[in-house]
Amino acid sequence: MTKKLIAELIGTFVLTLMGCGAAVFAGIGLGTTGFGVTTLGVAFAFGLAVIGMAYTIGNISGCHINPAISFGVWASGRMSGKEAGLYMIFQVIGAILASAVIYLLVHTGGGISAIFNDTTTTGANSYVDGNVFPAFIAEFIFTFIFVLVVLGSTDEKKGAGAFAGLAIGLTLVLVHIACIPITGTSVNPARSIGPAIFACIEGNCTPISQIWLFIVAPMAGALLSAGVWKCLSSDK
Repeated sequence: MTKKLIAELIGTFVLTLMGCGAAVFAGIGLGTTGFGVTTLGVAFAFGLAVIGMAYTIGNISGCHINPAISFGVWASGRMSGKEAGLYMIFQVIGAILASAVIYLLVHTGGGISAIFNDTTTTGANSYVDGNVFPAFIAEFIFTFIFVLVVLGSTDEKKGAGAFAGLAIGLTLVLVHIACIPITGTSVNPARSIGPAIFACIEGNCTPISQIWLFIVAPMAGALLSAGVWKCLSSDK
């Protein structure tokens, strides 16, 4: 069990560092994309991170690296509540550690911090005031789609086998392409919690005040996907 938890911590660390790091260092949200990484680039950063980790730790922990996935796996009856809870804790720790690294890279030394003038966010999720409903719907629907792909592609009898990692990673790319303009794309509570903490340290506490949405909506979407997959995969 310890190896599984460490694997989940490392996997979530890599996902958050690569995905949020790509957004931060590209200047997303700062009015510049001068480093050549656009929304599409950030989307691929998240997706490729998942693919890489899927083939690295997939055989150890299943490579959830996302509390919504662990919740969906639990709801579908594939793991115990205790194991799912521990997975979620270590996923959040991994995301916080990755956000700390991003924060340090931006705020230490004269290179990156000079470029951003210490005003960068940490890739935190947020939505425009008054847009809580579309933001909730987006996070709910896109998490539903993402977790449904995860459950389907990793199913022992009906899954994609060795191609599951590709299916999951590329689906995450698609989700980010569609959702980044709305919320910055979460579909992953851990990925939202870590950056939100450090955004508040920088003086922008909006992501913390809105964090409930990026926990509740993905979890609700995951719960729905578990129910739908149970129906689709049933032989009855």
